[in-house]
Amino acid sequence: MYASRVRRSFVLCVVLAGAISTRAEAPGYFVFVSNERSGDVTVIDGSTDAVVASFPVGKRPRGIQATPDGQRVFVTLSGSPRVAPGVDENRAPADKTADGLGVIDPVTRKLIDRWHVGSDPEQFAISKNGKFAFIANEDDASALIVDLNSGQPRGKVKVSAEPEGVAVNPTNGEVYVTCEEKGEVFAIDPAQQRVIAKIDTGGRPRSVAFVPGGSRAYVACENGGYIAVIDARSHKLLSKIQLPTGSLPMGTAISHDGKELYVSTGRGNAVAVIDTQKNEVATTIPVGNRAWGIALDPSGSKLYTANGASNDVSVVDVKSRKELRRIKVGDGPWGIAIVNAP
Repeated sequence: MYASRVRRSFVLCVVLAGAISTRAEAPGYFVFVSNERSGDVTVIDGSTDAVVASFPVGKRPRGIQATPDGQRVFVTLSGSPRVAPGVDENRAPADKTADGLGVIDPVTRKLIDRWHVGSDPEQFAISKNGKFAFIANEDDASALIVDLNSGQPRGKVKVSAEPEGVAVNPTNGEVYVTCEEKGEVFAIDPAQQRVIAKIDTGGRPRSVAFVPGGSRAYVACENGGYIAVIDARSHKLLSKIQLPTGSLPMGTAISHDGKELYVSTGRGNAVAVIDTQKNEVATTIPVGNRAWGIALDPSGSKLYTANGASNDVSVVDVKSRKELRRIKVGDGPWGIAIVNAP
């Protein structure tokens, strides 16, 4: 009897060990990359860093985000022509019927819907509970609040010209929107749907990242070549961190412990690593050409950058500070979203 119980216990342990091993070896996440010029999304398996799918979504896909539960992925689409800053957009007609927020099923890897969400939507952020999206409408100088269950607008807050980056404070839910033309960041109370502060950063601000506790925000200022540090409680500019010569800071991602900020430097073709304790540049890591979108994997050990000019994605090992590989994707990769595997 005793021997029989021992054998059964042994078999159970082996089965459990096998199940744990299988779960450990299963793909943990996927990387969704929006390709602005080819109008599609590339999917990369995070366990192998191999491309597993590519599918069309519409014109000029740029901002891309997943809901916190990973059940849906959203991507902004725009029928406005690609033009350099300051160029008269009236020279080329805009196809406003193409503007919208694309809804993606991450399991079937297909576009399942498209919602009209204002004029020329670019970047956006999703609320912590996954119920709302806050979308920068570049043509309209506004931030639109969209219900992600129905696709219906729930409000609009006016900001200033050329809104671009959007981020949600993880502690209090306040929304920061960067506005390029006048070099301003607007702090918005989403419940009251009103601006509660305006912070002058200068330098054509592109994106925002909050530290995990929500006490500080870091803003990538492209033309200034610096990162603006903001006290997110008082909404005051604290300092500016100058990046190496040639840096055009674009995307931002914060480490899980908040001790490091990772900044894509556009045509600087590198990722700048900032020590947030000292608020100074720790090092730079060379990546592909015109690095824009940037995101960390769920473990915080790998970093992905969308390289818009070389049409690839760089995979960076955070610990060794080295680029591991480059993955060919579509034409003009712009944004990156990390999606946990189902």
